[in-house]
Amino acid sequence: MTKKITDIRKEEIVNACEELYKTENFKDITIKSIGEKTSFSRTSIYNYFETKEEIFLALFQREYEIWIDDLNKLYEENDKMTKEEFAKGLAKTIEKRETLLKLLSMNLYDMEENSRMENLVEFKKAYGESMKTVKKCLDKFFKKMNEKEKEEFIFSFFPFMYGIYPYTFLTDKQKHAMKEANVPFEKITIYDLAYKGILKLLN
Repeated sequence: MTKKITDIRKEEIVNACEELYKTENFKDITIKSIGEKTSFSRTSIYNYFETKEEIFLALFQREYEIWIDDLNKLYEENDKMTKEEFAKGLAKTIEKRETLLKLLSMNLYDMEENSRMENLVEFKKAYGESMKTVKKCLDKFFKKMNEKEKEEFIFSFFPFMYGIYPYTFLTDKQKHAMKEANVPFEKITIYDLAYKGILKLLN
């Protein structure tokens, strides 16, 4: 089988996984249910991925790679940016990556623990490249920031991303529980939460 055919089939499997993840929980999605959404047999999936977690990890990697493309556009299309402009631009790139945020907040440990090392290394490369690309933007737009300040931003911003999805997507059950517990909450969008958080970190 050629690399081109292998890549096409892998992409089809990942697309099927992504489609299911829009409406189902990670724990409820199986290789069987993913296979039912592809054009080939369930057993054929094992030629490309050994576990469900490896399929999700490939989806996760793809999300990072798409985000990196958007970060590079932010870098290339702007000669200079204020803190507010950069916060808005970065927040817009995050707003489009709902699946990335959901995977970050809910299923990272399971995916990493149940994937082969070579798959995990490829994923970590994409993750690492996203950090480097954000750093590249800081280097270009904030020349007055020193290396320590840039490092502090990076290592605060990336953990901050883990919390965006849970704060912007509350289930009806969670809302009801918070109301019963007298815990205040407000509806906020991914963009608004990301923008406010990024701006605070820059300041």
